[in-house]
Parts: sequence; structure tokens; C-alpha cells
Amino acid sequence: MDHMTIGEVSSMFQISTRMLRYYEKVGLIESTRKEGYAYRIYDAYAVRKVRQIIILRKLQIPLKQIRCMMNGNKEEAVRILETRIRDMDESAASIRTMKEVLEKLLKMLCEDTSDKSYMDFVQENTIVELTQFLPLERHHLKEEHKMSIVKEMVEKESCVRIVLLPPYTVASYQFTGDAPEEVVGEVMCAFIRSSKLYEKKPDARLFGFNHPDPEPGSDYHGYEDWVTIPDDMEVPAPLVRKHFPGGLYAAYAINFPDFHEWKFLVKWVENNETYQANYHDRARKDMGGCLEEHLNWVYCAHMGWPEKGIGGKLDLLLPIKLR
Repeated sequence: MDHMTIGEVSSMFQISTRMLRYYEKVGLIESTRKEGYAYRIYDAYAVRKVRQIIILRKLQIPLKQIRCMMNGNKEEAVRILETRIRDMDESAASIRTMKEVLEKLLKMLCEDTSDKSYMDFVQENTIVELTQFLPLERHHLKEEHKMSIVKEMVEKESCVRIVLLPPYTVASYQFTGDAPEEVVGEVMCAFIRSSKLYEKKPDARLFGFNHPDPEPGSDYHGYEDWVTIPDDMEVPAPLVRKHFPGGLYAAYAINFPDFHEWKFLVKWVENNETYQANYHDRARKDMGGCLEEHLNWVYCAHMGWPEKGIGGKLDLLLPIKLR
């Protein structure tokens, strides 16, 4: 197959289309356009790079270093791999030492017939000598790991905000197919720039949501964008004028593409004593009224997506009401 759609690549490697778009955004892969296609496609070279990225990620090499390997030279790739192997060797050596100490400690306890406290064996000279070079911070003890998780959750919960969105007149565009966010985004970007929306409404905001939601076991879905506009502004086809009534929302900021954080926000609302979810008709298959606000998106589109822009941040917005 010479070319594959983003949906086909997503299915082939079992990763989300959003993650593929993120790989493209950070310069790891490139897509192309083919006559007769309304969306981006990937050639054999791009698909091969996706496979390489996934393999390197399974080896726990960070994306930043993967990009260096792909865009650099052989010497840079060798340095990164050597560093990774060295880190693994250090971890493996520590694990072997711990196993040796535990076996020795177990033997001492089992063979002891004295009246001394069995805990005294923990500080025997041989045990102390063997453990003195073990780096405590590298080994996440179960209790410490749990504490770090609790700390992270507390910090995350403190970042949830309660916001009241006002009513807006919006220009809307929806598309269902491969890479719907990308298709919708391009239409919106063209509208924002051609209409000079930022000059007319500098506080314009862009919201998006799945519409329809993906079916279970499939990443195929639709996406709809709303951009807030002046009440008297003309809305050209294929965009549609709509009214957003506003409402109360629980908001949580993320970096693109950390959309897995939706699970955290849903759980936060479920456990909250003051607020509860206020989803509208779930049969509409449009995220139940949840929104994703793409922060600074209108400004970035207006400026032609500057290389050192201020994009990449989103607010996840879940509709709520008082219990």
C-alpha cells in the first residue's frame, strides 16, 4: 500500500489519531496531500517512521531524544542509546545487589539460634557494606510510590477550576471521517484569517468536541469546532451560525495531547460533594456537552501559526450543576 490514511495508520499500530497528529506537530513525521482526498495521508516512509517511534517508545526513550535520533546523525543516536543502556545497567546492578542482600539476610535469619532480636541482622556489617552504595531514590518503594500518586492527585485536584461560560454566538463547522480535528481546524483557520476575526473580536475563543463520539473499538468519529463571533457577523458556508447558551463547567488545563486526563476530570466531578455532572442528552453522541477549549488558538491562527507561538494548551470543560 503506497499511502495510508491517518485512521488506517492508527488501526495498524493501535495508537490514537491524536497521538499521530502530535508526532507530526513536534516534527517526528510528515503527512502529504493526495488528489481526491479531503484529508492528510501518510506514505511508506512516514509509516516506517511511525513504527520506529513506537519501538523506541517501548524501549522508554523519550520523544525529545527520538527526535534527536531522527533529525541528528549516527553519533547522536549512538550517544542516546549508550546512555539508555548505561542507565539500565545501573538499575540492573542495583537489583542484583538487592537480591544478593535479601538472600543473605534470609539465610542469616533462618540459621540463627541465638536470643538476639531478629531485626538486629538488618544492621550486620556485611549487610551495611552491601547496601551502602544502593541509591535509595532510584527504587520507588511501594509506600513511596503510593505517596507520590496521592501527592500528584492532590496537586491535580487543586488545579480544577469552576468556571461560568457566558452565552455566545458561534460559527460552527463539523466533519466526520479520518482526522476530523485536522479537517475542521483547517476550515476554521481559513475562516478566522479571511474574516479577520481577531481584529473584530480579540477575545474570540475556540471550542471543540467529538461529534459523533467514536464507536466502541473504533477511532472513527467526527469533530465539531465553535469559534465565538460578534452577534452581527456574517457566517459563510459551509460554516453554520449557532447559539451557545453558556453554563457552569469544571475546567482542567492540559498540554496537547494529554486527553487521557478526561478520566481524571470525570472522576473529580463524580467524587465532588458540591457539584455533579450536568450532561445533556447522551444519545446525541457529542460528549454530553463536554468541551475542549483550544487556548490562544484564534490568535495563533490569525498570526499564521508562528514557530514560537503560545499554542498547545487546552481546557477540558465538563458541564456541572449544584448537587
